[in-house]
Amino acid sequence: MPGPARRTRSVVRRPLAWSVAALSCVAVSVALILATATPDARPGLATGPGWRVTRDTGGAVPRGPIADAGWLALGSVPGTGTRWEPMVRTSLLDLHQLSQPNGAVAAGAGPIWNYAWPRDSAFVAVALARAGHHAEALQVLTFLARVQLAGGGFESRYRLDGHGPPDQRARQSDGAGWVLWAVWEVSRSSPREQGASSAAVLRSLLDDATGFALAATRNGRRLPPPSPDYWEVPVRSTSLGTAAPLLAGLVASRQMYGALGQRALAERSGAAAARLRATISERFAEDYERFGSSSLPALRAGGGGVDAAVTFLMPPFEQSPQPQVVDAWTRYQSGALRPAGGLAPGSQWKQDGISWTPQTALVAYTAAMSGQPHVAARWMDWLNA
Repeated sequence: MPGPARRTRSVVRRPLAWSVAALSCVAVSVALILATATPDARPGLATGPGWRVTRDTGGAVPRGPIADAGWLALGSVPGTGTRWEPMVRTSLLDLHQLSQPNGAVAAGAGPIWNYAWPRDSAFVAVALARAGHHAEALQVLTFLARVQLAGGGFESRYRLDGHGPPDQRARQSDGAGWVLWAVWEVSRSSPREQGASSAAVLRSLLDDATGFALAATRNGRRLPPPSPDYWEVPVRSTSLGTAAPLLAGLVASRQMYGALGQRALAERSGAAAARLRATISERFAEDYERFGSSSLPALRAGGGGVDAAVTFLMPPFEQSPQPQVVDAWTRYQSGALRPAGGLAPGSQWKQDGISWTPQTALVAYTAAMSGQPHVAARWMDWLNA
């Protein structure tokens, strides 16, 4: 995912409804609005007047009101009948417009987001599958299978044509974890009657990304090597934002292999996940700061305190979170609160007045999946305001 989208109260928000779990996460992966806050001016929008197609056009990918309505009718609109329904409809159409025929999904409407990040694509695939657009969800995973590295990992981002990364940005290890999670979620959300080619794509992603996660963590016995995470900045220490997605991936790997009847492989992933869970707890459990408790690198990297990545240790990623995780998740919501009403990436993030939609949406999503609808509704209402 590119650096999380910044926004203030004056920006029109494009989020997703908590009433359907995966859809509320799309705000984490696709930030459609890029704003720069100033004291005297309204933020500028990356989604200018030409973004939304208001007239019907033909071609290989028809666009416009009629085409949009037809595409939505092929699936479902989660949250129908709730106050979030219009937001969900718009969000789904934004994802549709950002998607390419080859399965690549641009991270946003602005030129600097015109690339496909594996973590973004993983969340988009899950959202599309949950909304009934199974073919498109599989297309996204097919794109990821095509660009996956030989060792099972991924570059930080890719050109939309799939021809490699656009620059020399360091690879980001969390991508493999998010892709494993997406493979499991898409698989269990899609019809059982999948074609042989789809099954082969899912199995290839599963095997290769699991191999990467096992190798990076030495079968769960250590934290993965330092790697940039969703903050998109160089690091010298392993962050919670890298370790937690790989744990989520190993948990999903166990579930997927179990569903396939591959008991030995399921047990291997499950055992690695248990060891990595204990390792993460040992390193981060005191406060769940970005690099561990009282870590100086967190301050040098632009902020610290309780990190938004603590949400990666909550449901649906971890079904039974430890009490310390739930406590940190709760403290994060007050400690990272911004004047505009949203959240920052960390509780000690700089006081710049900016709220970040991805982190706010992650709290809404994990609250909904944790059986806390009132907490989820609070953050979804902020996103919808």
